[in-house]
Amino acid sequence: MNRPATPAPIAAQLWSLHEEASRDLLGVLERVAALGYVAVEPISLYGHKPSVVRRVADGLGLEFCSVHAPFPAGEAAEAILDENEELGVETLVWSMEPEEFTTLDGVLRGAGRVNEAAANAAGRGMRIAYHNHFAEFENVMNGERAYEILLRELDPAVVVELDAYWVRTAGVEPAPVAASLGDRLEFVHLKDGPARGMDDHMLPFGEGVVDVEGVARANPAVKWHIVEADRTRGDMYELLRACYDYLVGRGLATGRRPAEAGKR
Repeated sequence: MNRPATPAPIAAQLWSLHEEASRDLLGVLERVAALGYVAVEPISLYGHKPSVVRRVADGLGLEFCSVHAPFPAGEAAEAILDENEELGVETLVWSMEPEEFTTLDGVLRGAGRVNEAAANAAGRGMRIAYHNHFAEFENVMNGERAYEILLRELDPAVVVELDAYWVRTAGVEPAPVAASLGDRLEFVHLKDGPARGMDDHMLPFGEGVVDVEGVARANPAVKWHIVEADRTRGDMYELLRACYDYLVGRGLATGRRPAEAGKR
């Protein structure tokens, strides 16, 4: 395969380090920056003021590629938008509940909630990205995957964050899915492992069943390759380092340090 003409920069999803981040988020940012990651995707600020987290990240040269935050819809919308406006993040990412994908009505109602969130975010100069798990691909209605129905119902302003691991967990190859999403696909979650379910322990790229390289090459529209590991039996920082070296060493992503020789 050819290398991507302009590889997407590499980011780390901080759920990978959520236990440590709950105790020392600012220290986690420092260690992730030292690994060479260009950006992080937070899941929580753990009680820190957004302006403080922003200042620390700026000092480390870390960007926020996006943030995982509940859809800003309903009564909580303004508080969610206020926090992320102060953090300086443009794209808020979240998911629907698995049970919403068991019926067509559930998909349509969920899409309506996401569209409400997108309208609220747009009013603040922000936007929404949708992050999948595996229910979207496991449930089929009238010969069509629930994911396809959802994307058709969502406002075109809602962009996509494709979690390749959960697609593979549903028994679907993620690279063709990534390719099919065109310019709407801006973020990809990359992780590797056995792809059996939510309790999986993740592995270094290339050691599991996910075609990480194929996904990373599938769609030139992708703006961020985001490394995530829900859990691992080893050291999480070493796993994040190995995944960084895999992507950067193969020219699949750009980072802030060269890949270590022999670990590509």
